[in-house]
Amino acid sequence: MAYTSTLPAGNTMANQALAADGRALNALKVQAGQNSPEAAREAAKQFESLFMREMIKSMREATMKSGLLDGAEGNLANDMYDQQLSVQMSGLPGGLTEAIQRQLTRQMGGTEAELSIPSTLSLDTSALRLTASTKNSTTPSPKGLDAFVQHHRATAERVAQDSGIPASFMLGQAGHETGWGKGEIRHKDGSAAYNLFGIKAGKNWTGKVAEVTTTEYINGVARKVTAKFRAYDSYEDSFRDYARLINDNPRYEKAREKVGSAVAYATELQKAGYATDPEYASKLSRAIQSTLRVGRAQA
Repeated sequence: MAYTSTLPAGNTMANQALAADGRALNALKVQAGQNSPEAAREAAKQFESLFMREMIKSMREATMKSGLLDGAEGNLANDMYDQQLSVQMSGLPGGLTEAIQRQLTRQMGGTEAELSIPSTLSLDTSALRLTASTKNSTTPSPKGLDAFVQHHRATAERVAQDSGIPASFMLGQAGHETGWGKGEIRHKDGSAAYNLFGIKAGKNWTGKVAEVTTTEYINGVARKVTAKFRAYDSYEDSFRDYARLINDNPRYEKAREKVGSAVAYATELQKAGYATDPEYASKLSRAIQSTLRVGRAQA
């Protein structure tokens, strides 16, 4: 969990450990404020190393585990490897270190007390994980309940903050519509359409379209039909389009009023005609409950 400084001997920060917390941030501010190009570059490298480690950790958490190294020993080994890798990746020519150093150098005219780290360099752990998680917006969904939920959780939570629709509701519906990543809508060439919610492309849709064979219930009887579905550039676009549909379409007004209950929300969606499956409400509410259980287990 610690990072060892490599400042030249004699520097008061030499051979001291840096951790991703408030104390480490203060230490880096002191280093950068020493009015020395060497100190500024070292501080910049440490910032990049911390940032890279959070990126690696977030990507590892979004990857399905093999089971071979699960447990405390495996986690420790992964943590040590991630730490070493982040140190090796920082400070490369043309990398983030140089950009950070330029920002720090511009501030060196002030005193240590006046020195402020740019907001873009914040080491808040949750923020860094959020930054890394945006890469999942175009990475193919893993298959399976736990992995699917973990992969899309950060995106769903961002959209939930803006829309008011609980992240667990959106994750459950996305999981139900795609079979937890096993049956996502794709273009004819096999490329991803990023449509997680089965939203069709009506006459007013002007974006990209994916035409696929799907199951519709006509007079209670399941039939295979060809339909046009909306296609997006990323999974986040899909989440946001779904939120707009629910919040802006008057037919889903009653569903919006029921976001405090998974069963009531799913029931109102079915009543409003979101899907033709007569069992849609019960299936969706079960999917949402499954998402909630996964969330509690992963917390």
